[in-house]
Amino acid sequence: MLEIRDLECAYGPVVALKSVSLDVAEGQLIALIGANGAGKSTTLRAISGLVKPRGGSIRFRGEDITRADPAKVLALGIAHCPEGRRVFPYMSVAENLAMGSYLRRDGVHVREDLDRVYSHFPRLAERRGQAAGTLSGGEQQMLAIGRALMSRPKLVLFDEPSLGLAPTIVEQTLKIIRTICDDGATVLLVEQNAFAALELCDAAYLIETGRVVKHGKGSELIDDPHVRAAYLGG
Repeated sequence: MLEIRDLECAYGPVVALKSVSLDVAEGQLIALIGANGAGKSTTLRAISGLVKPRGGSIRFRGEDITRADPAKVLALGIAHCPEGRRVFPYMSVAENLAMGSYLRRDGVHVREDLDRVYSHFPRLAERRGQAAGTLSGGEQQMLAIGRALMSRPKLVLFDEPSLGLAPTIVEQTLKIIRTICDDGATVLLVEQNAFAALELCDAAYLIETGRVVKHGKGSELIDDPHVRAAYLGG
């Protein structure tokens, strides 16, 4: 579904990605793990069109999207759930979710997807008229995920969904992400909790200083001595 080859990205003179290559097959949940600043979020931002690569290629279902603008990327079926949630604070929960479906014209299916989001996150249904900025951090993360799902994406990019959340909310959030994948979406997950990500995913890539240094099944990387020492506490 997604093919990245020799991707290079920079912010001015600072090189963030150096010849990154990875593959995501349809129906998979793929994790990107690594330290802060390794290039994980830049990879997602390049896919969604928010960062323009200076080299390499990105293909989605055979189409070159290397320098596509974000609106086209979304229209093709890629949704980005960004780090820090970034909900519209003065809009209601329902209005935020409606923003997720603004490109769609299939009203009946939009309603079905809204019901599905509310079934995933009953708390959002209870607060559908409440301003998003007044929600707790966990509720805002639920809303950000729900908003991404309202575009009925083929591929969902999740950037640090557990950041700043209580452990019980983290567990719930990651279970929902696994469910989203099991329900038919493909998922590319950037997650600070490396152990949780490796337990959850089908396969993972380890990025260090802008390069992919290891790739394999989650269970393989959990048992890898370097990964255990550097990211799993020994």
